[in-house]
Amino acid sequence: MPALLRLRRRSLALAAAIVTAAQLPAQPAPVATRLDAHITGRRAAHAAALAEIGAIRSPSGQEQERARWVADRMRTIGLVEVTIDTMPNAIGLIRGSLPDAQRRAIVFVSTLDDLATVAEHQALAPRPPFVEGDRVVGPGTNTSSTTIAMLAAAEALLATGVRPEHDLVFAAVAQEETGLLGMKALYADWRARADAFVDVLGDGRSITYGALGIHWWRVWGYHTGGHSLTGGLPNVNQGIARAVDRIFALPQPGAETRTVLNISMIQSGDVFNRKPDSAWFSLDIRSLRAEQITRNEEAVRAVLADVSRETGTRFDMRPVQLTGGGQIAGADTSRLVRSSVAIARQLGLDPRLGNAGSANLNVAIAGGTLAIGLGGERGGARGEPGEFADVIAMERTARHVARLAAAMGSQPPRGRDR
Repeated sequence: MPALLRLRRRSLALAAAIVTAAQLPAQPAPVATRLDAHITGRRAAHAAALAEIGAIRSPSGQEQERARWVADRMRTIGLVEVTIDTMPNAIGLIRGSLPDAQRRAIVFVSTLDDLATVAEHQALAPRPPFVEGDRVVGPGTNTSSTTIAMLAAAEALLATGVRPEHDLVFAAVAQEETGLLGMKALYADWRARADAFVDVLGDGRSITYGALGIHWWRVWGYHTGGHSLTGGLPNVNQGIARAVDRIFALPQPGAETRTVLNISMIQSGDVFNRKPDSAWFSLDIRSLRAEQITRNEEAVRAVLADVSRETGTRFDMRPVQLTGGGQIAGADTSRLVRSSVAIARQLGLDPRLGNAGSANLNVAIAGGTLAIGLGGERGGARGEPGEFADVIAMERTARHVARLAAAMGSQPPRGRDR
């Protein structure tokens, strides 16, 4: 075949290929790229939203106004079945595509309440929170940045057309600071359908898959009071002192269990010349092993019984806060943890893995449900007048949550690779 003819045929074939390629629909960008672009493009809007929610006083037990704000925003971005329960938790969904009988749920959780000191600083602040460069400055912004990050992730998923197979649940929970009460109510409602819970605390520099159990008690002692002239004994302080000394002597397991048994407060009496008729001491028991917490509590009760027989002091152990913990077998190698670690690395982080979380994730783990906590940067000066949130860190948190939701929304049903 003449060279000129061969060249002409190649030219015609190349021209036909170019025309065919031009007629093909453009291939969509990868999901992660689309999610990231949407979140970054909305940076100013997210910072403004954080300034709004940060201005709402929301000490634990008084979260109603902030819950309403979150629920309104959930509806605006397109979440469905938005509700505010009695806690009040604000909850919204992206509904999965699978039939009801097959559809499970992945639940993302942020904290709705704040420290009481934050509300005090909000009341005294000369102005509401404001955007200053890459920061949102003002009391109420630090913790709330995780709620805005979670909502930004949900908005990106909806706006970019990500359609999960399983339900993606987004919940801002109340009363985290006073016993994880909002999380307990959320878990009761979702534990039957949820394959996992993700506690959004930061951008994923740390990823926690286990929980440290923490039980706080106030131990009261009672005995006959009276004037000092009636003599030194009986005296409730003798019983208190003897009990405290023996409790500190109780043997504990190795450091690998992270077990702690501590007494930090003792309160008794108010004047020099009167024997009190009651006194109390604090008891802080914590461990990675739930059974060790139980053993320590049983040992403390045995000590109190012995001291009661010896001194006549009557003791009463009253729970202050009982935060469950534990470890889920295989959690460290679960799909949830592997996916989160991979995403953190994609975001330029070097995540630290841990098994001793102490936040909303404790409730799910104590109940036997896989859960992780995403920790990391949020800002600084939390609980102080100069509190602030880092907008770039908030954006990174949103990107982590969005990518993780997209990945886990198509996870296998429970019983397979979690």
